[in-house]
Amino acid sequence: MALGDSTTVGVGDPMNGSTTDLSGAGARPGEGWRGWASLLADSLGSSHRVTFSNFAKSGATAPMVAADQLPSTGTGPIDLASLIVGVNDTMRSGFDPGQIRDCLQHCAEQLTGRGATLLTVRFHDHGQVFGLPAWLRQPLWRRIEQVNAVYDELHARYGGIRIDMADYPEVYRRDFWSVDRLHPGERGHRRLARAFADELHRQGLPIAVPPALDCVGQAPSKWADAVWMVREGVPWLGRRAGDLTPWAARMALSQFRPVGLSTGQAVDAEVERIRA
Repeated sequence: MALGDSTTVGVGDPMNGSTTDLSGAGARPGEGWRGWASLLADSLGSSHRVTFSNFAKSGATAPMVAADQLPSTGTGPIDLASLIVGVNDTMRSGFDPGQIRDCLQHCAEQLTGRGATLLTVRFHDHGQVFGLPAWLRQPLWRRIEQVNAVYDELHARYGGIRIDMADYPEVYRRDFWSVDRLHPGERGHRRLARAFADELHRQGLPIAVPPALDCVGQAPSKWADAVWMVREGVPWLGRRAGDLTPWAARMALSQFRPVGLSTGQAVDAEVERIRA
């Protein structure tokens, strides 16, 4: 079973090989997204009889996984369960690491209690992939590290297989990512599926045919990047502005705020500095 957000849905790895359409509209009927979890399930099917259920939803946060996806998995036994979520949480103004911890702990306890081996990750520096300026990249990285600390605790308590994305140099290559640089592209999804398959094999689960690393599609071109930004990126930022803008502003101010000043006082201090 797979739980999580759009990465586990498979966004960025369309069945039809498109590299520019992340809406799913460009997929042929009955195809849609594939992704690392589906690739891993297909590979496991080379040696085992596999029943694969993907409950992941685009835009999901840790509370959504705990409240909506986990109950949908039923109550029966599970062999493998992926639990990969948290990036959407870091990009919201209501970021709450304590809530993330409680939700993921609940999910992990329930899944492992049904016999599941957990598949989790440690996240890389998304700000480096996005090319964010340092004043925004650093506080975002601090949030990601707080989520990573939760996954460290899960791994220590419940075991399973954890992939540290930062251990793979290709994570910081452009061709690892889809056109939005947030979701893995075909190469990224294949690499993640292969990483989990390799670790499962090392732990004694035979896999006759590991996920292939060869890609059918091409990495996004600079032109595709530009077109996507106009068609999808800017409208997305517009939709999220009410949530992201206050968060980004507070994060930026926190980098320059003198010790002991509130956010409001920091704004006044910055205004006075600019006037001077």
